[in-house]
Amino acid sequence: MSLFDWFADRRKDTPISKERQERGIADDLWRKCPSCDALTYTKDLTTNFQVCPSCGHHNRIPSPQRLAQLIELDTWKPLNDRLSSADPLEFSARQPYTDRVRASQEKTQLQDAVITGIGHLRESSDRNSIPIVLGIMDFRFMGGSMGSVVGEKVTRAIERATAEHLPLVLVSASGGARMHEGILSLMQMAKTSAALDRHRAAGQLFISVLTHPTFGGVTASFAMLGDIILAEPKALIGFAGGRVIEQTIRQKLPEDFQTAEYLLEHGLIDAIVPRTKLCRRLNQLISLHQPRPTASNGTRPSGPHDRSSSIPFTAPPSPLN
Repeated sequence: MSLFDWFADRRKDTPISKERQERGIADDLWRKCPSCDALTYTKDLTTNFQVCPSCGHHNRIPSPQRLAQLIELDTWKPLNDRLSSADPLEFSARQPYTDRVRASQEKTQLQDAVITGIGHLRESSDRNSIPIVLGIMDFRFMGGSMGSVVGEKVTRAIERATAEHLPLVLVSASGGARMHEGILSLMQMAKTSAALDRHRAAGQLFISVLTHPTFGGVTASFAMLGDIILAEPKALIGFAGGRVIEQTIRQKLPEDFQTAEYLLEHGLIDAIVPRTKLCRRLNQLISLHQPRPTASNGTRPSGPHDRSSSIPFTAPPSPLN
C-alpha cells in the first residue's frame, strides 16, 4: 500500500465531527454570493455595503444597516418609533395577527416595517451638512408589508418634511399592502399619496429609492411618486408578480421584465445607482435642489429654473363681461 492510499483510507475512517462542522459554520468568516457563487470575506463584504465585489450583486440588508450607510448616526432623531400595529379586524389564519406582529418585533427588534427620522447625510461637508427626513422599509418585518403603522409613519414623515422645509428620502423594500388589515391597509395608499401631493405643492423635494423587491401597494403609491426615482441594480420592481401577469395576459414576458434596468429603459425611473454610490448621489441631487441664496435686497435672483421667479401674466377678458 502506498503512502497516499494509507492517508486516503485513514481519512475515510475518520469523518469530520459534527462539532467541527458546526464550529466552521458558526465562524461565518466567508459569504457565498447567491448570484455568482464567489466566496467573499465577510468583513470585506460589510465594508463594501453588502455588495458582491465579483459581480455587483446587492444583498438585502436590514434597515439599521442602511441607516448607518446613509446618515451620521449622532445626528439621527427617530420619529414615531413607538407606534405598533393593533388588530382591529381580529384577523387569524394559521396564527393570530397579533402573534405574527409580536414574532416579527422580536426577530427584527423593530416596532414595524419602516423606520423614520431626521438626520444629516453622510459624505456632506461640514460647511454644507444636509439634514433630511428619511424613511427606510425593512423586508424582514412581514415582507415589508404596508399596514396602518407603516402608512401612518410614512405620512407623518412626509408632513414633517413639508412643515420644516426639508428634503424627503424614502427607501422602499416591500411585498405590498398588509392583507391582515384588509381595507385599512389599502387606505394607506391614498393617505401617503395625498401627503406627498401637499409636499409637492409646497415646492419641496422628494427622492424615492427602490430596492429589491418593491411590489404591490407600495409601488402603487408613494414609491413611484418621487420627483426623482432611483433604484438599485437588478432590483425587482412592480405591482403584481410576473407569473400572475403572464397568466392574466397569456403572453410570455421578457426575461428582464420588472428589473430596474427594464424600468429605466422604459422611462419609469430616473437612474440606477449602486448602493456604494447612493449617499454621494443623494448629496449631489439635494444640493442641486437647495434654495438659492438671497440677494442683498432680500430677494432671490430669478432664473429659468427658479420656482420663486415670477412671470408677468395678464388674464384674458372674461366672456361674461
